[in-house]
Amino acid sequence: MKRKLLLANLALLALSVAGGVRLRREWTETRAREVDVLRKRMQPASPPPISPLPVAVPVKADGYSDIAQKMLFSKDRNPVVVVEPPPPPKVVPMPPLPLFHGVLDLGDGTMAIMSVGPKGPHRDYQPGDKVGEFKLVAVNNEELVLEWEGKTITKKVDEILDRTTVVPPVPVAAAKPISLTPPPKAPDAPVADLPGAIKACQPDDTSPAGTVADGRRKVIKTSPFGTKCYWESEK
Repeated sequence: MKRKLLLANLALLALSVAGGVRLRREWTETRAREVDVLRKRMQPASPPPISPLPVAVPVKADGYSDIAQKMLFSKDRNPVVVVEPPPPPKVVPMPPLPLFHGVLDLGDGTMAIMSVGPKGPHRDYQPGDKVGEFKLVAVNNEELVLEWEGKTITKKVDEILDRTTVVPPVPVAAAKPISLTPPPKAPDAPVADLPGAIKACQPDDTSPAGTVADGRRKVIKTSPFGTKCYWESEK
């Protein structure tokens, strides 16, 4: 019995020694492989080829149209741009032309006897004067040139002549003897009417030039054709 136990112990011992040797050998081999792996240098891999960058496209204004049309935060998004035409210029109608009653030349140039409308007073106007909204540019016995808002209006005398006014004839009185009494300051007798704001002197009117009466001033002018006497309005 003891012999069998001894043999069993020896067998176990032999197995233990064999197992230890094998374990030692495997550990040694594993350690050697580990050292080889740690000492081995890794060759770095070659980098991949670098592709060229894409060419940048210039930014255009029409490239934002899609963004503007789909902008949810804009209340007035609308691809259709409404261009309102400018309002037409206001056309101011030309007022009625003044009425022409005749011409008068007292040595200082031709004057036009005109009135602003049929009920307006008759006055004498020289070139450069304002006749209502018009400006008298030139006048002669055949035509009349007016200016309004930078426009030149040329009319024949017959086109704007007021034919409703009848000019009364100037009375001609007989000559009277020379009086030695001093002349009065202003005439008491009415003066004869002429077209416009001019009144002819009466034959017995001996007041000096510059006399003022009834809102009129006496004017005496001497020309190669004789002496002219008339009363003009001070307004």
